[in-house]
Amino acid sequence: MFLRQIYDEKLAEAAYLIGCQKTGEAIVIDPERDIDRYEKVAAANGLRIIAAAETHIHADFLSGVREFGEKGARVYVSDEGDADWKYQWLDKKSGGGRYDAVLLRNGDTFKVGNILFRALHTPGHTPEHLSYEVTDVGGGANEPMGVATGDFVFVGDLGRPDLLESAAGIAGIADPSAHRLYQTVRKFSAWPDYLQIWPGHGAGSACGKALGAVPQTTVGYEKRMNPAIRAATSERNFVEFILEGQPEPPLYFARMKRDNKLGPRILGALPTPRQLTAVELRAIDPKRTAIIDTRTWAAFRDAHIAGSLFAPLTNSFNSDAGSFVTEEEDIVLIVDPTRVEEAVRDLVRIGLDRVVGFFDAGAMQEFAKVGGSLRATREIAPAEARHEIDTRKPFILDVRRASEFAAGNIAGALNIAHTRLLAKLDQVPKDRELLVHCQGGVRSARACALLERHGYSVTNLADGYAAFTKHTPAPVRA
Repeated sequence: MFLRQIYDEKLAEAAYLIGCQKTGEAIVIDPERDIDRYEKVAAANGLRIIAAAETHIHADFLSGVREFGEKGARVYVSDEGDADWKYQWLDKKSGGGRYDAVLLRNGDTFKVGNILFRALHTPGHTPEHLSYEVTDVGGGANEPMGVATGDFVFVGDLGRPDLLESAAGIAGIADPSAHRLYQTVRKFSAWPDYLQIWPGHGAGSACGKALGAVPQTTVGYEKRMNPAIRAATSERNFVEFILEGQPEPPLYFARMKRDNKLGPRILGALPTPRQLTAVELRAIDPKRTAIIDTRTWAAFRDAHIAGSLFAPLTNSFNSDAGSFVTEEEDIVLIVDPTRVEEAVRDLVRIGLDRVVGFFDAGAMQEFAKVGGSLRATREIAPAEARHEIDTRKPFILDVRRASEFAAGNIAGALNIAHTRLLAKLDQVPKDRELLVHCQGGVRSARACALLERHGYSVTNLADGYAAFTKHTPAPVRA
């Protein structure tokens, strides 16, 4: 049996390529939308992908299962959950007809080559969630080796049960989902300790609150060490623990839930944005087209196109771009030309396909030379912030997570997580100067650019709340 975890560092998402080396057949579990990279790994190892499976309707990326279905692969998806959580694209193959799709319920089995897969209904994160138990029958095994657990069990955490409410907007579902997850954890306690756990996410994912950075684990280890599982001493204790302190989901999560349920648009090939000249860039209206500047904060802060967004190609790029840009907008990138494909892949994985052009990030002086307007974003040091608060009395916007805000904050500040800000701009006054901060100055920099694009006057607090509390004699609110 061949098994390879194919990991996306930015989305902290793990897909699994599992193949039978005797027959050369393989399956991918939870692929992202740009499926060519799975095909390359398979081909390099003498395998051909004949099937694709999904553990659940994802919220943090667009699934690639439909892309594989378009190429003739058999599709395995859940038939658990109620009517609201059924896949609605299985009979909508491009050109007409139905995909070669198999709907699975708890206990159903199928084979890829000589490898046996058994679907296990593991609800709580979502109602329809499946895990896939894997047995290498061709290798002589009569017991499973491991389980691809999707967003059920992670290393050191469990999939959060509140996303259908906090991200998809289904009111009142977080609490019953947490109770359902508790029942699933009780079933998990009967799983054999030796089973390997192949989780769908790692550290940095917003699908949990404390995911570990280790790529895989075992059932026995998680029973002993996973804080969320250990909290299941009672149902009440578990529900309180699992719902407390969950981070605000990025805005694009709701769109991913919708699209993965209705059917992601067929991608086919990656978009190929053309390189723009300085004159062409100058003609673009940043209010109509999202200009995403991926340079460093220092470069952006000192001179950027008015109305452009700041989102460097770090691990938060997908979350930032997905929270600041809508699916209806064309996108132009200010980017190192060697990283254009990387940025495009990141964007299409969250459904932002309209990448129409890019401009060399090292050529901003050329833009200025042809009459392009550049502006700076005001930023002040923590030592100056207290004086400004006392004298200029700016409106203080705290763009940290709610849990960070609750642990301590500047008196009078409004808290909106930066990944939710676009949907809550009506809460932020336009007739006052804004002093924007986060914990260390990183998220607030991104928020400042978003606010400037929408007509706000902003100042960024350099180094954020952590530095501010060291430089101000005035108390902060805890």
